[in-house]
Amino acid sequence: MLHFGVLTISDRASAGTRPDLSGPAIVQSLSESGHKVLKTAIVPDNVRMIQEILIEWCDSHDCDVILTTGGTGFSPRDVTPEATLGIIERSTPGIVEAIRTESLKLTPHAMLSRAVAGIRGNTLVINFPGSPKAAVENLQIVLPVLDHAVALLKEKPDSESGHDAFKNKPRH
Repeated sequence: MLHFGVLTISDRASAGTRPDLSGPAIVQSLSESGHKVLKTAIVPDNVRMIQEILIEWCDSHDCDVILTTGGTGFSPRDVTPEATLGIIERSTPGIVEAIRTESLKLTPHAMLSRAVAGIRGNTLVINFPGSPKAAVENLQIVLPVLDHAVALLKEKPDSESGHDAFKNKPRH
């Protein structure tokens, strides 16, 4: 069981003028997958505020993975990738490449995502879109590798055994 933080980034949801649908959808999907969500919050599309929460959550070492939802598009207010890039220490481009590849099978709009993913300390941070449907789809794409990713980050002795699960799986 992994420990998650889910951060919704939305001017309207943070102001209470629109309900947050994507954060709760991610939380429900994680709970149904047997994981625990330790932290949730909603902040406006503001680089400083996003970074403050991400830094606090990463540096507290409570969360193995932090998932953000919202602010990854082309709107001038969409600043989640920039905020994330400002706090991570190492980029993990394969994660967002896999998400875009799989998401493009569902919608051409996936190519408009500016989402990023990376590591701060031993916490993985991944940006998801603000649509509840797309956020949950993105989660389903990355869930199969998160246990192994966290085991590697935490330098668990058996972390390399995660490769065995995919050894005999056919490649496409």
